[in-house]
Amino acid sequence: MKKLLLMLVVLVAVSTKGFSQTTPENQSFGQKLMKKLEFGITAGGNYSNFTGATFATDPLPGFHAGLTVAYKFTDNFMVQEEFLYSLQGAKVKAGILGTQDIKLSYASVPILFKYRTDGGFFVEAGPQASFKVKEDLGGITDSKFAKKVDFGMAGGLGYQSKIGLGIGARYVYGMQKVQETPSPVLGDFKNNSIQASVF
Repeated sequence: MKKLLLMLVVLVAVSTKGFSQTTPENQSFGQKLMKKLEFGITAGGNYSNFTGATFATDPLPGFHAGLTVAYKFTDNFMVQEEFLYSLQGAKVKAGILGTQDIKLSYASVPILFKYRTDGGFFVEAGPQASFKVKEDLGGITDSKFAKKVDFGMAGGLGYQSKIGLGIGARYVYGMQKVQETPSPVLGDFKNNSIQASVF
């Protein structure tokens, strides 16, 4: 995750430096492009669980944090990409896995189409790819329980003030099975998460 954040910062710095050293014609293009881009940071809480499992679970509190970059097609419509570290999973209450917390840490990259009104309220939706960073099953961190890649669909709403500060709520619906090795005993369960953010 640190490498991903560092790469993004370097890319932004190189792009900005490149724009400042071009000819006046290209500089005008660079300035126009930068006006269409919005960069930011975001952080908040997760409330995640598994759906489709044959064992009983409760939601697991977690968190997410990262960087955002958006390209504005118009003043109201944009596409936003995020680079997040996100802790998800579930609290297992009973069944073959016993009683334990399953914690799955991901580097998540949602790509969201966003419509924001002139008043600052917005809706957003799009796909999300998540890459497993680590997992923790009751203290065991090398079990290879979950797949390396997880896909989902995200949708949300929120409000962003004119100074850029905002709040948002989002639901991420898992589209693929969590387990690396399918098990009819455990069921075909998927990740699902509710997120609340400040950005």
